[in-house]
Amino acid sequence: MEVLLEAAAQVFDREGPDATTNRIAERAGYSIGTLYQYFPNKEAMLLALTERHVEDAERAATAALAGLRAEEPDRRRAVRTLVESVAEVHRERPGLHRLMYRYTPRPREAVERLEGAYARVAAALADEFARCGHDRAEAERGALLLVHAADAYLHRIVLDDPAELAAVTTALCAMAAPAD
Repeated sequence: MEVLLEAAAQVFDREGPDATTNRIAERAGYSIGTLYQYFPNKEAMLLALTERHVEDAERAATAALAGLRAEEPDRRRAVRTLVESVAEVHRERPGLHRLMYRYTPRPREAVERLEGAYARVAAALADEFARCGHDRAEAERGALLLVHAADAYLHRIVLDDPAELAAVTTALCAMAAPAD
């Protein structure tokens, strides 16, 4: 299954929505029958890759934010750390990430897992904002806004033009702490 998913990631990154299960099976060195034993279609493979991606991004973001606890609280640094950690997860295979964002089927369970990941990352960011002296409700509201804004910016702007990462990060920092 790992070999098939790696092959799928490579083919999706290179070919986008035109990727086929035949090309994925060929890239993996397996027969199409073997591929279908694990995945009924390319959309199922794309969903599996997307779910892994969400887990990786959540793990990177929460670990990066946890690393800030040893430092002096700084709201802008927290936002920059969050954006840079999630952007790092997107550096490899931008074509695959664009495809996952735009074309992955979204069954209810997958949407619930994604929303859970957003909520956990927002909670970690809210903890950091609260350490900066912000009211808990304000910290939670601001963190959730920033998590969703960062997600949208990274997937709709930075994946299409990686040179925009610095400008997007600056804009998100300004949203997080306009008075600083």
